[in-house]
Amino acid sequence: MAITRRAVVQGLGFGLSLPLVPRVAAGQSADLLTRPIPKSGEPMPVVGLGTWITFNVGDDPVLKDECAAVIAAFFEGGGRMIDSSPMYGSSQPTIGYGLRKLGYPERLFSAEKVWISDPDEGAAQLEASRAYWGVAKFDLMQVHNLVSWEDHLPALFDRKAAGQLRYVGITTSEGRRHREIERVMANEPIDFVQITYNILDREVEDRILPLARDKGIAVIVNRPFRQGALIRRFEDAPLPDWAAETGARSWAQFLLKFIISHPAVTCAIPATTRADHVRENLDTARGVLPDEKMRRRMVDYAEAL
Repeated sequence: MAITRRAVVQGLGFGLSLPLVPRVAAGQSADLLTRPIPKSGEPMPVVGLGTWITFNVGDDPVLKDECAAVIAAFFEGGGRMIDSSPMYGSSQPTIGYGLRKLGYPERLFSAEKVWISDPDEGAAQLEASRAYWGVAKFDLMQVHNLVSWEDHLPALFDRKAAGQLRYVGITTSEGRRHREIERVMANEPIDFVQITYNILDREVEDRILPLARDKGIAVIVNRPFRQGALIRRFEDAPLPDWAAETGARSWAQFLLKFIISHPAVTCAIPATTRADHVRENLDTARGVLPDEKMRRRMVDYAEAL
């Protein structure tokens, strides 16, 4: 699946948008677009790297090296955020393997999750995850799918206050738990929320994305392609001629451009097993992004297919 994403930088057409900030990555001929993390202003490239399924390769040495090559291409292209979870099988040690081979790049933004119902086991799980990655501390720790969040969040806030974490967040996927997500966002001082959002799954546009903007909460988007299902759904249909105005040259690019052009989205985290695809994904953070009128046109076209 070749995904080419190159053009010139163009502003978003949303009155309340967070600014896109050009950030030059070593060896790149074009700037990588970033958005600031609202609570700190720290710039984050709008495309990161997910590891659900793709990095669950066990001890297979060939597949581990392929994942290490993906991580290498990600950092070479200017990427920062890598996201994982204890739920993701062997993804955590696979990440650690790749990071060790690279000597732990300074630009890494490590995003992990606590995913355990017994709150007394949360600290041990976090430390096990840290050991798998081989990092001194995580940049972001999230409560995965809100499991026992009432107990885990206070513990994570304490760790943040002690300097053992930089940011705290919550996650959900596939449209589940949105009402509870809203309640936590409205009442807890979280820094990040991670949700599912794509051109056909847009429920979060009504309440969650506006609430994130109002509360100054960064947004990570998971499952941008529904684990490839959206690519398969649209691949036999032609891109419209006007897709060139969005900077899109393939369906994958079209779909990812739609997501990262929303002004409340801080970073999307597509997963991949191929280094060439991660380079293509990062190229989506260069060039034009669709404005509000174009985004509506993109939705109408996708829904009509």
